[in-house]
Amino acid sequence: MDTRTALLTAAVALLVAGAVGAVAAPDALTDPRERDEPPGQIDIAGTTVAPGEVGGETAELRLGTDLRHRGGTVENVTVRHRAIGAESGLLVDETTVEVGDVDFEGERTVNGTVTVEREGGYRIETVVFADGRRREQRTTRIAGVAALTPDYADTQVGFTDGTVWPTVAVSVVEADNRTATLSVSVSVTNRGDEPSDDVGLRLYLRQAESNVIAAEATETVGTVRPGRTDTVTATVEVPSGYNYYVDAALFDDDVLVDETQGVANLNPRETITANRTVRDVEFSVEDFEQGSDGAGAGDDAGAPQDRGTSGDSTPGFGPLVALVAFVVAALTARGRR
Repeated sequence: MDTRTALLTAAVALLVAGAVGAVAAPDALTDPRERDEPPGQIDIAGTTVAPGEVGGETAELRLGTDLRHRGGTVENVTVRHRAIGAESGLLVDETTVEVGDVDFEGERTVNGTVTVEREGGYRIETVVFADGRRREQRTTRIAGVAALTPDYADTQVGFTDGTVWPTVAVSVVEADNRTATLSVSVSVTNRGDEPSDDVGLRLYLRQAESNVIAAEATETVGTVRPGRTDTVTATVEVPSGYNYYVDAALFDDDVLVDETQGVANLNPRETITANRTVRDVEFSVEDFEQGSDGAGAGDDAGAPQDRGTSGDSTPGFGPLVALVAFVVAALTARGRR
C-alpha cells in the first residue's frame, strides 16, 4: 500500500470515529460557552418592615424581602422570618414563605408577616434557603412597637395643639356668692384626608386640691372637614371661689383617643396652671356635696371666707389697729398740752 492510500484510509477512519463519537456524546460538539453556564446565585438585595393590623396587645409586622437572582435556575427556594425578643432572646413568632424554583433575572419581592407583642423591641432574622441549604441571611432590628396606634383607636380627630389659640377656653357666664356658671370651649382638629365621623367629648371639672369632681358634661363632636378646626362648647355649674382643673377627653365608640387639660381660676387670690399647683387654697367639701337635684347642697357657711375676717368681727379692725389708734390719740393729747 502506497503512502497516498494509507493517508486516505486514515482520514476515513477519523471521520468514522468522529461520527460515532458525535452520536454517542452529542454534548461534545456543544458550544463551550453554553456548557459553562454559571450556577444559579440568589441573595437578599434589601428588606423592609411596615406595620399591619395593630391590636391592643399585639401588632402585625409586614416584611418585604427583595430577592436578587443571577445565573441558572435555583430550585426549591424558601424564605424564613423569625421575630426574636431584643432583651429576652426568645423566639416570639416564625413564618416561612414558599417561593419555589427561581429562574427570573433581576430582583423580586417576597412578602411575609410576623405577629409580636406591642411591648418591647425585636430582632427580625430573615434567611433564604435553596433545597434546604442556607444561602443568605439578613437581620433587622425593630423598636418602638408600643407607639403604634391600635386600629380601634385610629381616628384622625384630636385636640388642637396650638401655641396661642387655646385648646380649652373657660369663661364665666354668671356667678354669685355660691355658684358660678362656666362656658367651656374645646378646639378639635381633623388631621386626616377625609371628613371625620362623630366622636364623643367628655368634660370633668376637678377642684384643684381635693380632686373632687365638681361638675361634668358630655357633648358630641360632629363631622369635621379635613384640615379644619371646630369648637365644641359645654356649660357647667360649679361652686364659686375655687380653682378647677378642666379634664377633656375624646372617645370613639367608648375608646379613649385623645385627652387634654385646662384650668378655671375662680379664686382671685390663688392661681393654678395645668398639671401644676402654684399655692394651696382652702377647701370645704360641703360645697361639693350633691343634692337630689344634682346641685351643690352646701350652705353659706361652707363657702370660702376671707382669711382676714371672722364671722363675728368688724371687717378690717383688729387688736393691731386698736393699738395704733391708742398711740395716735396719746400723741395728739400731748401735743395739745
